[in-house]
Amino acid sequence: MILTDTHTHLYSEAFDEDRDEMISRAKAAGVQRFFVPAIDSEYTDRMLQLKANYPSEVFLMCGLHPTHVKENYKDELKHISQMLEQHEYVAIGEIGVDLYWDKSFKKEQLEAFHTQIKWSLDRDLPIAIHCRDAFDEVFEVLEDYRNTSLKGIFHCFTGTIDHAKQAVDLNLHLGIGGVATFKNGKIDQFLNKIDLHHIVLETDAPYLAPVPYRGKRNESAYTKLVADKLSLIYDVSVEEIARITTDNSKRIFGI
Repeated sequence: MILTDTHTHLYSEAFDEDRDEMISRAKAAGVQRFFVPAIDSEYTDRMLQLKANYPSEVFLMCGLHPTHVKENYKDELKHISQMLEQHEYVAIGEIGVDLYWDKSFKKEQLEAFHTQIKWSLDRDLPIAIHCRDAFDEVFEVLEDYRNTSLKGIFHCFTGTIDHAKQAVDLNLHLGIGGVATFKNGKIDQFLNKIDLHHIVLETDAPYLAPVPYRGKRNESAYTKLVADKLSLIYDVSVEEIARITTDNSKRIFGI
């Protein structure tokens, strides 16, 4: 059984004390593929070192997280452009719109989102979308690329069934993580109406740990707990969840 964590911040400071042990625990739980999203230039060196340490299991994305779009966002975008020329990346992400913490850079977030989507299309790379309190804004941007080769993952999907259908209609997969195990997560109530071929697994480690670890540090080993939950939601075996979602990730990333 091969599980794929399509969104995990393995380079996070939260793992500085036990990173290798944490990755070993994930492998022991069946997680053999780790897709690692970017945040901003501050973490570039950490990400490249992680890839050097785990060349066959770790796959890097490159992008500017919307909550890190600040006054210097053009410098950050320039850095991303340079990195895309210098290193191998499997996706542009995580990118998108986040209006939960701060709305003062909304215009700049939208501009950065558009710019990075265009780069993904130019390079035939998938995108990993971050969306918080901004479904209308995100879908308005995505509609501009409806008739393109747009592809990717709606990371940490927390929307409604209509949002889910809208994302799938735009050739996006839903990244499902710990929220599916929350009593108030809601997505577990309708997720089985979305074909499994549009679903991938993720943790967003070290954030959003699934039950029974909710509120504690998340880690990639808990991908198995998400798979267990989807097994119940879809009424199929965990092995089938692993097979289909890993196949989906291979189709998205080409790896």
